[in-house]
Amino acid sequence: MREAFTKARNYLAKKEADPEGYEVDLVNEALGSVLNREIPWRQHCHRADDIATAMRIAQEFGYQLVLDHGTESYLVADKVAAAGIPVLYGPMIVSRSKVEVRDRSPKAPGILEAAGVEVSIITDHPVVPIEFLVTQAALAMKEGMTRQGALRAITMNPAKVLGVDERIGSLAPGKDADVVLWSGDPFDFASRATRVWVNGEEVYAYDSALGEGSSPSAE
Repeated sequence: MREAFTKARNYLAKKEADPEGYEVDLVNEALGSVLNREIPWRQHCHRADDIATAMRIAQEFGYQLVLDHGTESYLVADKVAAAGIPVLYGPMIVSRSKVEVRDRSPKAPGILEAAGVEVSIITDHPVVPIEFLVTQAALAMKEGMTRQGALRAITMNPAKVLGVDERIGSLAPGKDADVVLWSGDPFDFASRATRVWVNGEEVYAYDSALGEGSSPSAE
């Protein structure tokens, strides 16, 4: 990884020195966007030592790092928080299929939150179907994450990481009117989404008589 970023840095220097004579390289163009902090670098990693390496390289090259999965990030939560690195934690309800995830813990999101890390919860869909996102957030809350933190982890925080928080992730004037109405507590497995609006248009409504949902806008 370090070698790739070194090549990209040299590529950018050559491009700047000779804007007409350099040969376009799409890989280095993409990595150059990372080095110029136009887009973040999403690092797929699990183990704490790999996370430490990713943080060291990000510091060396000065790019914005985001940890995908970050299974053992809670073991170095203070360092991750100090560096201001977001963590997309998950999936949480699958088997420990490889040695890198043997220390996965539902306590991790709460530990990261307490340390001051911006945590998002992911399902790695289709590894865990996206409809179980709320279930994972409820599990994290059960194991120590605050209710507000769990809610942010599936709304505001991922929107911020994706760079779309000015439009979605929370309800505020001027943002897209994406709203879900629940029958009860969203973190209660027995609750269901009864109505859904996307950008102000109703796209789903649950019919209790039929025991199923429909899409009013499609009718």
